[in-house]
Amino acid sequence: MAHCHSPETKMPIEQALDDLQAFLGERLSRSKPDLDAHAGSESYFPPIAPDAVAYPENTAEVSRIAQICHAQGVPMVGFGAGTSLEAQTQALRGGVCVDFTRMNRVTGIRPADMDVTVQPGVTREALNEELRATGLFFPVDPGANASIGGMAMTRASGTTTVRYGTMRDNVLALEAVLADGTVIRTGTRARKSSAGYDLTALLVGSEGTLALVTELTLRLHGIPESISAGICAFPDMTSAVTAVMETIQMGLPLARIEFACAATARAFNAYAGTDMAEQPHLMVEFHGSPEATAQDAERFAEIVADHDASPFRWSAKTEERNALWAMRHNGYYAILASRPGARAVVTDICVPISELARAVEETQADIAASNIAGPILGHVGDGNFHAILLLDPEKPSDLDEAKGISARMAERALRLGGTCTGEHGVGVGKKPFMEAEHGAAWGVMGTLKAALDPTGILNPGKLVPDT
Repeated sequence: MAHCHSPETKMPIEQALDDLQAFLGERLSRSKPDLDAHAGSESYFPPIAPDAVAYPENTAEVSRIAQICHAQGVPMVGFGAGTSLEAQTQALRGGVCVDFTRMNRVTGIRPADMDVTVQPGVTREALNEELRATGLFFPVDPGANASIGGMAMTRASGTTTVRYGTMRDNVLALEAVLADGTVIRTGTRARKSSAGYDLTALLVGSEGTLALVTELTLRLHGIPESISAGICAFPDMTSAVTAVMETIQMGLPLARIEFACAATARAFNAYAGTDMAEQPHLMVEFHGSPEATAQDAERFAEIVADHDASPFRWSAKTEERNALWAMRHNGYYAILASRPGARAVVTDICVPISELARAVEETQADIAASNIAGPILGHVGDGNFHAILLLDPEKPSDLDEAKGISARMAERALRLGGTCTGEHGVGVGKKPFMEAEHGAAWGVMGTLKAALDPTGILNPGKLVPDT
């Protein structure tokens, strides 16, 4: 019976793991705690573990991993910090999870050109810590301390998008490994190019379905001389959104403008000991010279007063600003804490700003008519908002209800000229809405995937049509 263990009769996954172990050694893990740690995400999707976790330390190793997996037809799923919300990192078809946490170096800072080159496992906070002495910073801020690679793969954005743009606007160039191990470079450090297809833009937002990104060159911005931030309450959502539209149309340079519904304000009060009125709120930040930020804050105070807001309280003091944004970034945890033991379906849509009040009000009415709570907060400056739909994990009917609300939110966004996801990405959760949003163009995405990954081993089951 000895011949049963000969290479010819090994399962492709067993052969691939043997080959990977031979060159990665202990950096190929099959331990249960490791597999479990890579099975889930910060979302409601049931965990699905990979067969193994690989920890590469450089591009050559990622290329070798891809060659081995390609030869055996074994799936590969890229993994950064695991904070995704639409099951992007789950190994739906098993295979190897490629964990980039050891590829976490900043490899080149060029202050004169205002750009930086990093490996994909660098986190947003670590990058800005490294940049502190340069007077520059990387502005994209999704709230979570996500990895830069993961942020690029979901085309992440966040609270500062209204001024600095999304990952799409801040990634200049990439190095990436294709499904068969081929290493490619896309883009350059030049600020513009008309040389051929924009492969950088194609890969940003591809969620690991087209390639594994191993290096990113990012645009940096100057740390503002002065920052002022403040908060005010409104009688209703429409007056808050109308004030924002007026602010943007007048050209007031907002760096952040976030809104929180009355239920979110209540959750903040309980979680952070604040004393916010239980009404919709706007939280705003301005960047510039001390004179400019003071003028902007005063001008904003005048605009919101015309829309029946409470007095706009603002400050340029660092600790007061930090407290405001810490509260906003902890919004998810504050809302979860408002319903002990609850799980959440966190979903996002994005609409043209002129439709935002309508989208929020219709969503609030839909949630109010259901049996579950769903506080809303979002990036009002770019029409993007999140509903945190709270459910009892012991009640399957709650999950069904939350999924129904989420689906109607996506349909509402498309009806109003928007998108089913502004920043969370597609993964598994938003896949059902891709055909309605893109029509025949979704099939084109599938064609691109098949051209770059003919055997379908890169993050299978996500984003594109099933083949």
